[in-house]
Amino acid sequence: MKKIGETFANAFCHEGVTKVLTLESSGISPALMTAYELGVPLLVARKRKPVTLSENLYTAKVYSFTKREETEIFVSQSFLHHQDRVLIIDDFLANGQAALGLTDIVAQAKANVAGIGIVIEKAFQDGGQLLRSRGFRVVSLARVASMQDGTVQFAEEVMCQ
Repeated sequence: MKKIGETFANAFCHEGVTKVLTLESSGISPALMTAYELGVPLLVARKRKPVTLSENLYTAKVYSFTKREETEIFVSQSFLHHQDRVLIIDDFLANGQAALGLTDIVAQAKANVAGIGIVIEKAFQDGGQLLRSRGFRVVSLARVASMQDGTVQFAEEVMCQ
């Protein structure tokens, strides 16, 4: 996990990142290590509305293709501001809906997306292309070209070894 954080920190070190943002829960580990390496705070978008934070929330709807359901995600407005340059980190990228929801929250704060770091991108799905076509810089540590008959084919060499 430390190496993942170092790799993302090196990839985005010239982007002026002020915050790292991820979606609970599996994105927390790589995002935490990235925030640590960059020396910036980590923000975690919640999938359930916290009882203690009922007002002043940025919200976005995210569709999970794995769970086949739409959920609302939340970030307190007190933690994300217009001057922030936010690096979004997640564990997997398939159809891009989680990352798009996080970019929507950043836009609501009138902040800027400094980039998107993905541990494993399923390149055979359209999420990476969707995010890149919208102008986001996406860095994926591993890109899976296909998964068939129990075999994983990588699109290119894995960045973090």
